[in-house]
Amino acid sequence: MYSENVPRHCFTKKDLILPFFFIKNIYRINHFGERKDDSEDTELRYVTCQSLWNDIKLETEQIQEDLNKQLFDNLVSFLRRSHSGFQEKTTEWTCQMKSREIPTAALVLGVNVTDHDLTFRSLSEVLQNNITPYIALLEAKDCPGIKNLMQKLMGQLMNCYIDVDSLEDEDYAQVSQNRIRCSMSSLINWYESVTKKTDSETPRKKRTSSSRHCQSPPVVVIFKDMESFTTKVLQDFIVISSQHIREFPLVLIFGIATSPMIIHSLLPHSVSSLLCIELFQSLSSKEHLSTIIDKLLLTARFPFKLGEKVLQVLINIFLYHDFSVQNFIKGFQLCIVEHFYSQPLSILCCQLVDAKKRVNSLSHNQCENIRRLPSFRRYVESQASEKQIALLTTDSYLKEVIQKLLEDLHVYHENYVLVLRCLHVFTSSLPKYPLGKQIRELHCACLENQVWETEEYESSLQLARMLNKSDLVTMLQQCVEIFVSSSGKEFDKTVEKLKEFLTQFQKLEADAFQERDVSVSSQKELQKKTDLYHLQKTLLELKESRRSKKLTKFEMLRFEVVDYIDSLVRNYLVPADRKTLHEIVYFNTASVLREHLNAAPRIALHTALNNPYWYLKNQALKSDGGSISNKAPDICIVYKLHLECGRLINLVDWLEAFSTVVMAVEGPNADAASSDQVDDVIHARFIRAVSELELLGFIKPSKQKTDHVARLTWGGC
Repeated sequence: MYSENVPRHCFTKKDLILPFFFIKNIYRINHFGERKDDSEDTELRYVTCQSLWNDIKLETEQIQEDLNKQLFDNLVSFLRRSHSGFQEKTTEWTCQMKSREIPTAALVLGVNVTDHDLTFRSLSEVLQNNITPYIALLEAKDCPGIKNLMQKLMGQLMNCYIDVDSLEDEDYAQVSQNRIRCSMSSLINWYESVTKKTDSETPRKKRTSSSRHCQSPPVVVIFKDMESFTTKVLQDFIVISSQHIREFPLVLIFGIATSPMIIHSLLPHSVSSLLCIELFQSLSSKEHLSTIIDKLLLTARFPFKLGEKVLQVLINIFLYHDFSVQNFIKGFQLCIVEHFYSQPLSILCCQLVDAKKRVNSLSHNQCENIRRLPSFRRYVESQASEKQIALLTTDSYLKEVIQKLLEDLHVYHENYVLVLRCLHVFTSSLPKYPLGKQIRELHCACLENQVWETEEYESSLQLARMLNKSDLVTMLQQCVEIFVSSSGKEFDKTVEKLKEFLTQFQKLEADAFQERDVSVSSQKELQKKTDLYHLQKTLLELKESRRSKKLTKFEMLRFEVVDYIDSLVRNYLVPADRKTLHEIVYFNTASVLREHLNAAPRIALHTALNNPYWYLKNQALKSDGGSISNKAPDICIVYKLHLECGRLINLVDWLEAFSTVVMAVEGPNADAASSDQVDDVIHARFIRAVSELELLGFIKPSKQKTDHVARLTWGGC
């Protein structure tokens, strides 16, 4: 029904899925391609946005695959060991399993529940490709009882073995669940028939299947949210399954959000003793987020960047709400769409080579948009008067300057990331972490203002000037590796300087041995027998020398290293908003992001009910401030009428007012015969609207008067 009205440039394609928080602004996004103010570049902006998001999406999927690889490899190894004896048909397997124990993997995933679905989908794909085609994923909401659990389990398993090769066999047609008795014996009979059918396949088919799966592959049942399952359902399933474990190679995987101790809290010892549990821990969501930020933001590969306030909003939502990496990525996607929708010059937010080509094809109006940018106006004011006139009047000269400025911005990002990593090497190991332990904290501090002017930076320098030699040498070596990894030649002199520091530290070791010998000889002189006068004189000389002690060679070199790192910071970690044309690639509208992501349901409800045009965008719903439109939904009319009432609302008066508003659309010549029917319809509509208001919590029945309701909200909500 809605697909006919969706514009051509709507951001709802399969490869650019809209997150849930786009609903409020869906009209603006749907009509992205119908804007009149900048229609000349709408198509190009849409294509650029889609291409950028596709690249970022592929990168995030690759990151998640790499981070989960170790965990999935361990699970695959566990599953291969769990029923190896069953596949070999030996009696040792019975002893190994202690006759009735079920192999169980306790998979601790953390409290970021919204990320679990993606993890389980990826795990299911890995297991299907390497271990078994028989995998069932169960959720607590679908399994209120053991009967529902068995139905869900058999329904999923009986659809697992149907593949392209077996579809031509009539025996493998999908079986209706209504004709199958959902019991463990039926499940065992099904498994035996499936494995026998696999054994009797042609040699070609058998070789193909055995390359991926075992001859008797185990059946894996994944409880996605174990904490939500009722204790009785889990107990019954485990007890029943343990009695048939010799005939049915079952493996359980418990998805745990809190702690592995929940297994013993939900299950009594008599049931938990039937499980052979092995613990698996996934990577923490904080480490996952750090990797995402490192690969997506702290790189010159993707031209789109986030401003300090926007990035802080996303990080705060992650840390204080849900720890969900997927929601962080969706928020990042929202920033991309908002930037390309609201910024006409976002056509230049692409790779440097493409951006230079697009600059040459800029129209006069687009050149004027560039001249209006605050950062470009600051740049013009800093130029000589002749250049100012040329920049403001000549489009061809402006395009040449823009190409140079875009190249400078690209170089700035490359240098910024390298020096930021180098600074993080020094600050991440300091006591109390003045500039933060994570690189994202340091990145936000550098984006916010000139970091070298902050008190945290000064305290970091003071602590860095107290580092010991081994730590300092290790940090310098890490910085050399960071700068060597860069493709450009910008930091060749920096690498030489850092290597020179390392060489000087090595020379200090030889000098340290000589100083040690001198100190030992002086101590021996003090130990010699002498009179009180000479001893007192010697001690006073030592005390005086310590007071006026000069810096050692190591301390001087350490100060020199810290000062050199400080000079790099001041040269390369300039805030992004000080760079010309930063508005093209940086999204800084944090207020828009908060409006979408920081949910305010009470305000949203009041806005929707008091002004339905805000969401529905129907011209017939437009009304003046205090008027009530008869075209509005019934609940909106009832809501606006209830705002005019006091603590108690008379239902009869309310109904009459509602009928007056609704009947305003009816002409004065309406048939009297149909008036009763209309009244009944209006009465029914009123009752439904009042019930909806009660469900939303705006009113409640009153015990004082039966024909009244009590109002629960005040102050215009």
